[in-house]
Amino acid sequence: MDKLLAIEGKLLRILGLAWGISFIGMILIFAIVRLFSVTIDALNNFPFFWYHWVILILVIGLMAYSEGYKGFQKSFSPRVAARARYLYMHPQPIMLLLAPLFLVGYININPGRQRNIFLLTLGIFILIFLVRFLAQPWRGIVDAGVVIGLTWGLVSLVFYCCKVMGSQPFEYSAEVPEPKTKN
Repeated sequence: MDKLLAIEGKLLRILGLAWGISFIGMILIFAIVRLFSVTIDALNNFPFFWYHWVILILVIGLMAYSEGYKGFQKSFSPRVAARARYLYMHPQPIMLLLAPLFLVGYININPGRQRNIFLLTLGIFILIFLVRFLAQPWRGIVDAGVVIGLTWGLVSLVFYCCKVMGSQPFEYSAEVPEPKTKN
């Protein structure tokens, strides 16, 4: 009976992680596909002059570095992977159910980091809203950079999630608050 409960517990942990990681991945894929179509529309249906190409290259480079490398590869993806490992090692039914929110850091994370995550999310929503007002080809140029950054992010997320599930030590913190001790 104990062996059956252990197998059931392991299955629930795996399902919770699959739910959380796949949800985050699907959001990234949805955004990449949607924004890629806007970029293709700009490239196919609007005239590009030399300055459009220069700005396109600059935006792609900027977004690859700031969003892809600094934002995803150095911060978001390793934190999500570390939190996935933490959730697997310390399963709680409510956290497994809310795995996408837990993995991203909306719940059960150090308060300072949680505040930063909520502010970053708000900033992203504001930018998304404002970019929609850009005329083509400028919107397509901006979206091309975002597609590069999000694709980099998706690849880094898959890499870190695969790495964390191996037996090697993982040097990133899950940033879960320390349990309060009773005095």
